[in-house]
Amino acid sequence: MAILGNIIKGIIEIKDTFTPELNPVEAQKEVLKNLLTQAENTEFGKHYKFESILDSDDLAKAFSDTVPYFDYNKIQKEWWYRYQNGEDHITWPGHPNYFALSSGTTGKSSKRIPVTDEMIDAIKQAGINQVFALSNFDFEADFFEKEIMMLGSSTDLQENKDHLEGEISGITASNIPFWFRGYYKPGEDIAKIEDWDERVQRIADNAKNWDIGAISGIPSWIELMLEKVIAQHNLKHIHEIWPNLEVYTSGGVAFSPYEKSFNALMGHPITVIDTYLASEGFMAFQARPETDAMQLVTDNGIYFEFVPMKPEYINEDGSLVPDAPSITLAHVQTNQDYVLIISTVSGAWRYEIGDTIEFTNVERAEIKITGRTKFFLNTVGSQLSVNKMDDAMQQLEQKFNTKIPEYTICAQRGADDEFYHSWYIGSEDSLNSDEVAEALDGFLKTANKNYKVARGKALKGVKVQLIPPAVFHEWSAANKKKGGQVKMERVMKEDKFQDWEAFVTSQK
Repeated sequence: MAILGNIIKGIIEIKDTFTPELNPVEAQKEVLKNLLTQAENTEFGKHYKFESILDSDDLAKAFSDTVPYFDYNKIQKEWWYRYQNGEDHITWPGHPNYFALSSGTTGKSSKRIPVTDEMIDAIKQAGINQVFALSNFDFEADFFEKEIMMLGSSTDLQENKDHLEGEISGITASNIPFWFRGYYKPGEDIAKIEDWDERVQRIADNAKNWDIGAISGIPSWIELMLEKVIAQHNLKHIHEIWPNLEVYTSGGVAFSPYEKSFNALMGHPITVIDTYLASEGFMAFQARPETDAMQLVTDNGIYFEFVPMKPEYINEDGSLVPDAPSITLAHVQTNQDYVLIISTVSGAWRYEIGDTIEFTNVERAEIKITGRTKFFLNTVGSQLSVNKMDDAMQQLEQKFNTKIPEYTICAQRGADDEFYHSWYIGSEDSLNSDEVAEALDGFLKTANKNYKVARGKALKGVKVQLIPPAVFHEWSAANKKKGGQVKMERVMKEDKFQDWEAFVTSQK
């Protein structure tokens, strides 16, 4: 009998029963007030007159009217660079103890994003809230006694003057609560290994010693880890070695492109729970099984604003034009893509995180990530978002009975001076590229009227090259690194695409 599991499950259920229903709109008003109050006497707060904003009758309007949008380059150039010079109280009281290194999908160079103690606490609290939300999923008591595999970045953080640096998954894993360490795998020693291949090898070596009930990490790297364990132990599927694996907590990217290849590694279906943890904070998590949408964390250190996703509001580099209108949670609607703007307890203010989202349930503040502003392909008016591309990949998987975990695209001008969409699609199967291109073109025409119009005018055609998925992983290794928070760029500019094509040729 799972005595400890029953106790933990009982606590979760009691907490859920006696916790009052959260009003996300009211919670956001309180978060904004607290952020402005705490940062009032920082250099940023004094410059943008937070004291006057706090005296206004409409905090949200006064805040958006006074403080401009910032992307990483702008806030780093104007404010955050001062932290690296040893200054304090710049955009948040005190000095950050951590900086999250994030190259994301953009390249080798790392952004340095402040992570304050208040943000560490906020991430922990969001994680606890997600655990309490498991009461909605009705897991058996045994589940709460199993170990949890968290495959992120190395927890061996690097000292840099007066702070520590590493990817956000490494920072959070190095700050896990003491009571959780008995459940946490691969454990502190293996988690510190910087080389991803060596870390995964150690995981495979120790896999038989663990009773894993849940795994967490970015889908592409989780798949490679599972494949390594399966191959090393000569298994048919991962449940032969971890029979009690019930939950996969996804994050970082949309899970849908990986669903088919991920499920092929399982012996039976498991519960997939989406999360939205970025270098800038823990934004949202899936709180109930009736939907795969995620609930924004509206009461815990992050204030959200939303800009309707329209081409006229987006600069070529993916940043917002200065006068793009924002709205609060009180005024959002379903079936509309929004650029997500955040202000946080780490001193990010009206910060363009680069993601686009849509609301599936306004009252519950539930969202889905629909893409990246930099990956919004609008050459000759095609207006393709990443979610439309992901949907097309799933359609191809069904039509050709294949698995497509990775892809990338570029709008290229051909030798005839016409524009083409050039796709590289990852699949292990022998498919006819012309047939795939025709089917892909047809799916996108059906799903996107702007794409259909563009194909009748300035967008000449679609080209497809099929390559092994491993090439995408090696590209990440060559240009950034393996594992951690690294994600494949779905849309490339022409100069980057030339490097990509040369790399693909070198791998043949």
